[in-house]
Amino acid sequence: MSRIIVFGAAGKAGSRVVAEAAARGHQVTAVVRDLDALSVLPDGVQAAAGDVTDLESVAAHAKDADAIVLTVGGPDAALYTNAVSAAASAVRDLGPAGPRIIHMGGGASLLNSEGVRFFDTPGFPEEFKPYAIGQIRALDAYLTLGDDVTWTYLSPPPVHFAPGTRTGHYRTGLDHPVVGDDGQARISYEDYAAALVDEIENPRHLNRRFTVGY
Repeated sequence: MSRIIVFGAAGKAGSRVVAEAAARGHQVTAVVRDLDALSVLPDGVQAAAGDVTDLESVAAHAKDADAIVLTVGGPDAALYTNAVSAAASAVRDLGPAGPRIIHMGGGASLLNSEGVRFFDTPGFPEEFKPYAIGQIRALDAYLTLGDDVTWTYLSPPPVHFAPGTRTGHYRTGLDHPVVGDDGQARISYEDYAAALVDEIENPRHLNRRFTVGY
């Protein structure tokens, strides 16, 4: 059993990570800015208020954790790098006993078959650019960290990522999307959450990014 802190626990991804981890018997704390944003939680899950961009808030939750999961997002690109900074500082201050960071990343930084980031391809939707820029900067921030912080950045597919069903089956890749027989990269939020919790239980991508798809 691991002690897992999920920031952004009221969101589409965060709520599914909370449910997945709790179903496997982990000790889970669901952290949100406003506790009113949380609806019914799985049995055994604790609710807590916190701000992932505030060092003191992150440190208070991180001190007894094995993993802190960042599933926050929004159109303010600075949110993502501020979250990385606060989480990394909190972990660093705790020393070797500090938790691992698992970051719900973006798919725009993945590379297409020509080695070009999807963000840099023609026609990338303008409305998604603030989110994509924030997640790209977050990945860049992780890549500059030293070995005193352990992290993993999990990218969903760049396009086909939506609520669906949990199959428990998926494949992993590194910097290129995992493409299915139809030529598309797809994953449900439910199987993304399963892959994330699998990574907590069996670390295979320490201090690097990976992605998942069917």
